[in-house]
Amino acid sequence: MSVRPLRYIGDPLLRTPSDRVTRFDDALAQLVADLLDTVQEPGRAGLAANQIGSGLAVFSFNVDGQLGYVINPVVAETRGQQSGGEACLSVPGVSANRTRAAYAVVTGVDLDQQPVTVAGDGELARCLQHETDHLRGELYIDALTGEERREVMRALREQPLAR
Repeated sequence: MSVRPLRYIGDPLLRTPSDRVTRFDDALAQLVADLLDTVQEPGRAGLAANQIGSGLAVFSFNVDGQLGYVINPVVAETRGQQSGGEACLSVPGVSANRTRAAYAVVTGVDLDQQPVTVAGDGELARCLQHETDHLRGELYIDALTGEERREVMRALREQPLAR
């Protein structure tokens, strides 16, 4: 188990849809352990496997004392709407107002291939949607429009590339 380094915007893995997990082995267990360790660093709510260099469909979350992971996640249900600040570990130094569903349900499996359902509202709902997007090769900034998008893109252009 270890805290793994993050991948940043510009890394092609962040734009590549993740592969469905089909092998439930020690390597997958190590990836899950690393995701759980890495998401527990201060200021982190969620982490997709592609953010730490894996192309597999797995994410971890750590919201309001609820720590967990989902393998092969699917957003099964959404309701309502919330708008609020959103940021991303892989897009450092910027944040933006982003509209998401106010309530979300994600289904998938655990390391024992048993069904997992994670449901929540507020920050957890935002996290579940954000991490599932990552696994499809999407970043939260992709859905921004208008002045919000222009401001984020300007800020990204002005940032030094060295991490």
